[in-house]
Amino acid sequence: MTETVLPILYSFRRCPYAMRARMGLRAAGQLCELREVVLRDKPGEMIEASPKATVPVLVLPDGEVIDESFDIMMWALRQHDPDNWLAPKEGMLADMIELIEQCEAEFKPHLDRYKYTNRYEEADPATHRREAEKFLAVLEYRLVSSAFLFGNRKALADFAIAPFIRQFANTDKAWFDASPYPKLQVWLEDFLSSDIFAAVMTKYPQWQPGDDPVMFPLGEVHQEL
Repeated sequence: MTETVLPILYSFRRCPYAMRARMGLRAAGQLCELREVVLRDKPGEMIEASPKATVPVLVLPDGEVIDESFDIMMWALRQHDPDNWLAPKEGMLADMIELIEQCEAEFKPHLDRYKYTNRYEEADPATHRREAEKFLAVLEYRLVSSAFLFGNRKALADFAIAPFIRQFANTDKAWFDASPYPKLQVWLEDFLSSDIFAAVMTKYPQWQPGDDPVMFPLGEVHQEL
């Protein structure tokens, strides 16, 4: 019997981009071999596949490489989308993509300078938090009329954006909890308590060449987040 060759996913557990890729793969039921990366010790196999050397990287059995998290989500969900992530209750897929692109273009640069001030010369965290809040306000406004970003059912935009809001909230949790975004706080807590978030946050040891394959997704989470 011919052995099935699986896609290989290079991932890093705490990276928000890698989180969204893992969620897309899990939602689609796409089995792959997961290789957990330590960012200060990136494997040569990953760099050879994707010279930009950032996670996530998905190497397909035919050798095609997908090294953008959103593209990995779309690749998986276009094959199988049992929960209709690509078909929101309100709006269209194009609307969700526009909001996701706004997150990456307008919110993420300020998030980075707010969270990692020491990496950016002359970055003022208070200024970048205020600028990032503009996107929080956009999300809060959307959540006034529905539980999720595009209606009363979770869809692609919720899962693609939530890892970055989680990162923002954790930068100063006391500030976020006291901030004037109550709908966003509820939305984020729903995400953090979801089965899919728990499932993709399982801890794995660093992958080394020669290790036995680690299959993803697993059935149950067996370690603490």
